[in-house]
Amino acid sequence: MNRVWGVLALLPQAALETIQMTFCSTAVAAVLGFPLGMVLYCSSPAGLSPQPVLYKILSRIVSLLRFLPFIMLMILVIPLSRLIVGTSIGPAAVILPLSLAAAPFAARISEEALQGLDGGVLLAARAAGSTNFQIIFKVLIPETLPSLISGLTLTAVNLIGYSAAAGAIGGGGLGALAINYGYYRFRTDVAVAAAIVILALAALVRFAGTAASRALLSKR
Repeated sequence: MNRVWGVLALLPQAALETIQMTFCSTAVAAVLGFPLGMVLYCSSPAGLSPQPVLYKILSRIVSLLRFLPFIMLMILVIPLSRLIVGTSIGPAAVILPLSLAAAPFAARISEEALQGLDGGVLLAARAAGSTNFQIIFKVLIPETLPSLISGLTLTAVNLIGYSAAAGAIGGGGLGALAINYGYYRFRTDVAVAAAIVILALAALVRFAGTAASRALLSKR
């Protein structure tokens, strides 16, 4: 019994590490991905300033990064993580590959949200003499903010899963707990407990994101 409680007592710390990794990675992915999504939209054929060559290059890069397996990306980024944070293992080292994995996803989601905007809104803004800069900050972002919040929520949920996978190569968090104590030590109870906490965190993030998106929609 003491052994069980001793291992399960590690759950709060592992959950905190997972939350920290997810929060930081989501923030960085948003900072990198949403502006990239805006550039993709603006340079697309139906965008504010069509740039076919730029759009094709960026779109292909985003698509390539989206389909790159996370474990492979994490291994490739290990030297950079070691250079920036001084180590290649632990929660801090995982934030960089998590962010790079999620940024293309956030970029594509934001591009799709912008493309779904009613064209009449843009025509009205142009008729009023608004510049592209004014349209971006006074029309595009406010009008698509609920969709962007929903996309950010989906990104965070995916990052929770990625952070669990990162535990396989020393990433820390609930994934590392499930592997080090559940798999290698044949403790099914620990693995199940870690999985339940991961599912609970994902559900909580999804609920909070959905509530925030609906609140923004109700204020329109």
